[in-house]
Amino acid sequence: MTAHALVLRRRAERVLAQPALDSLFLATILVVSFAKIQWSIGADLSVADVLTAGFLVVFLWDRLERGDAGLTRTSVVALAFFAAFLLVYLIGYFNLDTQQALTQYGKGMVKFVLHLGFLVAGVTLLARRPQRFYWYALAAFCGGIALNGVYGVVQLGVAELTGGSLDHILVQPITGRATAINIFGVIGGTQAVYRPNGLTGDPNHLGIELTLPLLILTPIYMRLERSHPWKLRLAVLLAFLLVVELATLSRSGLLGLGVGALLLAVPYRRYLRRRDLLAPLAAVACIVAAVVAVRFDYFRTVLRARTNVSHAAASPHFGVYSFIPDILHTHPFFGLGLNNFAVYYEFVTGRPDFGPHSFYVSQIVESGIVGTALFAVFVLWVFLRLGVGRRIGRALDAAHDPLGARVRPLSWGMTAALVATLVSNIFYLTMTFYYFYVFAALAVAIPVVFARRARPVA
Repeated sequence: MTAHALVLRRRAERVLAQPALDSLFLATILVVSFAKIQWSIGADLSVADVLTAGFLVVFLWDRLERGDAGLTRTSVVALAFFAAFLLVYLIGYFNLDTQQALTQYGKGMVKFVLHLGFLVAGVTLLARRPQRFYWYALAAFCGGIALNGVYGVVQLGVAELTGGSLDHILVQPITGRATAINIFGVIGGTQAVYRPNGLTGDPNHLGIELTLPLLILTPIYMRLERSHPWKLRLAVLLAFLLVVELATLSRSGLLGLGVGALLLAVPYRRYLRRRDLLAPLAAVACIVAAVVAVRFDYFRTVLRARTNVSHAAASPHFGVYSFIPDILHTHPFFGLGLNNFAVYYEFVTGRPDFGPHSFYVSQIVESGIVGTALFAVFVLWVFLRLGVGRRIGRALDAAHDPLGARVRPLSWGMTAALVATLVSNIFYLTMTFYYFYVFAALAVAIPVVFARRARPVA
């Protein structure tokens, strides 16, 4: 082992105060977007679910063994949201009227407990770890999504060059499930149009999730000193992620990314003409231009299809909003029950596993006005915590503390990422997925972790 590797190992050992617990936490964050790695054992159980269950068991066992019931105020608020959502969903239970509905409700409740349980435990853990551990957690989160991008590029290359499926080689032997790259359509009767979905299961899911590392890391990258060893690495990573984003052909992802970028353009407007930002964008433009030039007719056809705004193309996204008045008429306050959209609208969609192409439709249909209002308060709380993070970063900047150049852009990037996710989910529903709650835990923990420089944790 080299001297440099030995130093890194010793640093990691100091940061991982409880190796088993901390490693489970970081591993869960790393694989949280790997939706394809799951098994059907009565219910769909993903690798992230398994690791989360292990993390929560070890976390609770450790707290019981130590007799430690201490929580920060942020953890207490997260626990209060857990209890409030649980109450709404338990009341919604009484609106179930079929065995199929009860089965779906049970599956939804398992996911809910794991996701909100991780939020509470994750914030509590981050509050008790050194600041370096937070950066490890953020790296694991963004790195996991980036690995999805790497897999997606290889997946696309295999499909384009051989017509084969990388999932069949790597994923199916592990899970026993038949998954594959998305085929958007066929041009000329023979030329397939592939859209990489990585390990997420859907190219739109990948496109929306990619907006998070793009928006979180960009302001951090812009504030890094040119001599910083991560400057070039982040430039290459961001350019790569943007290329993958474009390859997904996800309109929802690009819409969210565009809105998030516009938000960042306000506080970072003086950076817009800097070489640090323009160079990666120019590299992406050159790559895209070269690929399009080689297959111009192909990309012109694809672009025309993805910009089609006809009624037939838009109806799957807008049509689901017509379900809302029926729910408000029959079950206005608590909806049809958690995870039950597909059950009650199978007669319309023809599919027993269909989710609405909108998180907001799903929220209103399944949890009613009360559940939707509660979720709005939850999102507002995340925004408020990010606002506190920005104020802490500004105070550190004013005190000429180098940490300000990390905390302030981190908080702005998280804010833009949250806005992008909210916008993207107008026509998709990735906010029901586990990655969103990991993101929320990292977001609300910023003030808890970084306020220590100025005062004790509150």
